Amino acid sequence: MDESLLQTLMKAYNIHVNGVLHCRVRYSQLLGLHEQIKKEYGSNVVPSFPPKKIFTLTPAEVEQRREQLEKYMQAVRQHPLLGSSDLFNSFLRKAQQDTQHVPTEEVTLDIWLSSGQKVTVNILTSDQTEDVLDVVATKLDLPDYLVGYFSLFLVREGVDGSLTFVRKLQEFELPYVSITSLQNSEFHIVLRKSYWDMAYDADVMDSRVGLNLLYGQTVSDVERGWILVNKDQHRQLKSLQEKGSKKEFIHLCQTLKYYGNVKFDPCVTDFPEKDCQVIVSAGNNELNFHVKLPNEQMKEGSFKVTRMRCWRVTSSQVPISNGTNTPCSSSKCEVKLELSFEYLMSKDRLQWVTITSQQAIMMSICLQAMVDELMVKKSGGSIKKLLKKRHNGSIHRSDSQQAVKSPPLLDSPDPNRDQTIKLSTKLNSVSLRGISASNSANDISSDDFHGNYAFEGIGDDDL
Repeated sequence: MDESLLQTLMKAYNIHVNGVLHCRVRYSQLLGLHEQIKKEYGSNVVPSFPPKKIFTLTPAEVEQRREQLEKYMQAVRQHPLLGSSDLFNSFLRKAQQDTQHVPTEEVTLDIWLSSGQKVTVNILTSDQTEDVLDVVATKLDLPDYLVGYFSLFLVREGVDGSLTFVRKLQEFELPYVSITSLQNSEFHIVLRKSYWDMAYDADVMDSRVGLNLLYGQTVSDVERGWILVNKDQHRQLKSLQEKGSKKEFIHLCQTLKYYGNVKFDPCVTDFPEKDCQVIVSAGNNELNFHVKLPNEQMKEGSFKVTRMRCWRVTSSQVPISNGTNTPCSSSKCEVKLELSFEYLMSKDRLQWVTITSQQAIMMSICLQAMVDELMVKKSGGSIKKLLKKRHNGSIHRSDSQQAVKSPPLLDSPDPNRDQTIKLSTKLNSVSLRGISASNSANDISSDDFHGNYAFEGIGDDDL
């Protein structure tokens, strides 16, 4: 085969979602998506797309093409109309199914409840996240008006019973394909409430099924130590459990510290000192820190989302520690993820705080969800409408952009400070870089991940 043709055949792009290979696409497929978007929404709405090249690209041109596609996909995903469109999301879903070579057929899928029970549902491999959620809700007899209060989460259960939240399943993925492509029995899909304000517990508890789901989740959080309980409170809770007083059990837990929080695995932070060990939890419109200082002293504190000017998720590749200084290009590397947020420490002092954690993306998703709820409440809107929009996959990027507009108090006191990119940009970051498409899909590990919503590839594919 002609060498130049072989090079062209090998050019492709991998799309990663939260560190896991989502799909592999060619330049021609992305161009086809672009043409569809133009036809549907008009040329004036669609960002510019990198043009075709007749001749084989040089390494410099390959990098330029990568950057151009990166900017294009960022622009589409962040657009208030295009980013939430079924056209865009269905493209990603079909590409995921094709990449993993999963035919459309009827299958069974296990969905776990926080109580430890398992619900097995009959679905199609091509069913998207919200379709699967609807099937689970029907199986449980959960009322339609409460479906949006819950979401499906990908979790990893350790051999010691520990639970790590990997991500919330998104509208652009197929749950069956996502879970089976991992080929690891430690991963499960769990049904859990997806709102943060405990005031909305009342809506859920009005339903028998909703009450049981919320009760099971609360009991699990207590048992895992996610909710802080002293001896006296533990006795009260145990008594309520024995009596079957589920609402009273939940009401008591609502008064306890860290109720409704998602707790993350131990990680590292640079606050209040560099390289501090920390346990982070998200809830009650804040990130809670339980920090172990280098001198072994323990400290607790919280960062309210209303005082965060912005945040970002970044990633970098570092050599796996093996006693050598071999660069990443010639040895196996691991990805370091960081969540950084700029926080208003005092009236005129903003400071960046960084958390180094493999769950950095899940943390940012939690922050964005809390901000969304706060903005709806501030505008006098209904949380039910927000949850319905979220459930239908139609929460527009403009809603997110409203949430990142800092109130006057959060504006930088330094007029010469560089403008910070909006949260909607940072939380949907896209990056592309070189890979060889000759690798099979299963050969692409999380070591290749770059960013929250990442693309990687070599050059273009004009086939």
